[in-house]
Amino acid sequence: MLDGSTAPERTLQVTRGTGRLLRAMGYGVVQEFSLRTGRRVDLFALASDGTMIAVEVKTSIVDFRGDGKWPEYLEWCDAFYFAVPADFPQELVPDSCGLIVADAWDGAILRVSPSLRLAPARRRHLLLRFALSASGRLHRLLDPEG
Repeated sequence: MLDGSTAPERTLQVTRGTGRLLRAMGYGVVQEFSLRTGRRVDLFALASDGTMIAVEVKTSIVDFRGDGKWPEYLEWCDAFYFAVPADFPQELVPDSCGLIVADAWDGAILRVSPSLRLAPARRRHLLLRFALSASGRLHRLLDPEG
């Protein structure tokens, strides 16, 4: 790693910067969002128009090549992105996916994701799951002993 960070620190930095980017774009964001399949998306974002974005954070070539589960996320979002640090080899990210480059403070979309359209029933399911996940996390933050 060029900046001297450990892998977990880098993952936290890219996750934070990507979350900041998405929030600045008007999205609500939940980290480690669980899907009905049992898989967890690193970041899941919801826009006011109902658009849903899934983001998988990758900070190393080994991490990227060792992850074969990301295609399963495509049927659970309207857009799918990989978020990577600036020194990640961007040519590894498939053209069929969006690309975000981020650090601990911010991010930028370098390639817009192709549009993936959710079925209405799945969209409703995800919207409810998002709301319950976000409200549950807020409650635990405000009342950790509750």
